[in-house]
Amino acid sequence: MLVNKTVIMSIFTNLKTTFHKAFDNTETQWQKIAMRVPSTGAQNDYAWLSKFPRMQKWIGDKAIKSLSAYRYTIVNDDYEATVEVDRNHIEDDNIGIYGPQAEAAGQSAKMLPEEIVFELVGKGHEELCFDGQPFFDIDHPVKTKEGETESVSNKGNKALEIDTLAKAEASYGAARTAMRLFKDDEGRPLSVSPNILLVGPALENRARILLTADRLEDGKTNPFKGTAELVVGDYIEGTNWYLLDTKKPIKPFIYQERKKPVFVSQTDMNATDVFTRRQYKFGAEARAAGGYGFWQLAYANITE
Repeated sequence: MLVNKTVIMSIFTNLKTTFHKAFDNTETQWQKIAMRVPSTGAQNDYAWLSKFPRMQKWIGDKAIKSLSAYRYTIVNDDYEATVEVDRNHIEDDNIGIYGPQAEAAGQSAKMLPEEIVFELVGKGHEELCFDGQPFFDIDHPVKTKEGETESVSNKGNKALEIDTLAKAEASYGAARTAMRLFKDDEGRPLSVSPNILLVGPALENRARILLTADRLEDGKTNPFKGTAELVVGDYIEGTNWYLLDTKKPIKPFIYQERKKPVFVSQTDMNATDVFTRRQYKFGAEARAAGGYGFWQLAYANITE
């Protein structure tokens, strides 16, 4: 095949079409547990997470919510996936081998937020959130209505149990209760109501039984049937499990998007790589990052 500008543009147009088709057809779940936050610079400041306004009785001057000393900044990272196209393959009419690579690049681009968000879940007991503590921690500092500071936990170590009602109550039920007892800095209930049970493949069957069975394995009525939606994350390893409240304006996890994944290509026949190595290129680029929202909207049981 004679390689010229028209041929090159036709080939890469087809690769772009294949990329976008794979991108559009790839399903993701990260939207169920995280919120997309647009970014217009190198980073976003989330100091506002430390003080979220709530309505209260207006007596005298308005009670202005000032930002605390906590600083929480999420810095955007660059991401890429690049494939080289050998000019000899074009000349030999062997370009079909790049179709699957374009498809894989499209899938990978669509899965970028999925990987970022679910990695946040797995590292939540190590990575810090807005209050300077690990997102999943046993001693988040919270002020009481008397102005004193107390420690509140959103982390346990209980296995997800369905053998008996007592065991289910002591694991899943205890986590639900702990979340519903969370209060704000004025001592008022936050009205947290977990609606997502997040597990990995190892716990899928057990979690599904807990949320759908009329009775537990001991024959007693299952009070937890229908209390949450099951989300199975392929990136969740082992038997760790999580309860999330995703119905609030702020979700537990943040996907910060500076630049959506886009198809890019290098098709200049006079480019240095083409001249010295016979290599054209295509792939995807993006700028994004992940972070944590309100820890009060998530509860982890780390069993491994």
